[in-house]
Amino acid sequence: MGKSALIVIDMINTYDHADADLLLPSVTEVVPRVAALLERARDNDVPVIYVNDNFGEWRSHHGELLDKALSGPRAALVEPLVPDDRSLFVVKARHSVFFETPLNYLLSQQGIDHLVLCGQVTEQCILYSALDAHIRHFDVTVPRDAVAHIHADLAQAALRMMERNMGAQVRDGDDLWRG
Repeated sequence: MGKSALIVIDMINTYDHADADLLLPSVTEVVPRVAALLERARDNDVPVIYVNDNFGEWRSHHGELLDKALSGPRAALVEPLVPDDRSLFVVKARHSVFFETPLNYLLSQQGIDHLVLCGQVTEQCILYSALDAHIRHFDVTVPRDAVAHIHADLAQAALRMMERNMGAQVRDGDDLWRG
């Protein structure tokens, strides 16, 4: 494995969308784990890249998305995950972090070949991003305890597919960037 980056997917969120009620219990559980990953990545100088849905706000940039999420009723789920001054931010409009975004170019410019995918939703954006990373020849790790789901059974199937079909390492987040 070469140079790694932590990719935080769709965690800057207002949770005022379809399926939010089904997603919130899982998000509440994973936020502290994603926050711990962020802290360890930053302590180990691992680049952190937020890739976030624009929620149809085509005039928005990452600061506006963050401000809206932090002023909403679910701000407590976003506050522990706020990007720092070194974090990079890519806005996306569809499920995969790669679909019509500059992420692939950014990763190549940074010399990154290993992606740690965390965030939401396991059976959607995480799965599709892992597939797109795999076909672009990136090594992928998914910390199973730092990805949120809408449907637990589909999330488990998605993790199995990532591991079996895409060669992703599916492991506990505590195993990453220790000591």
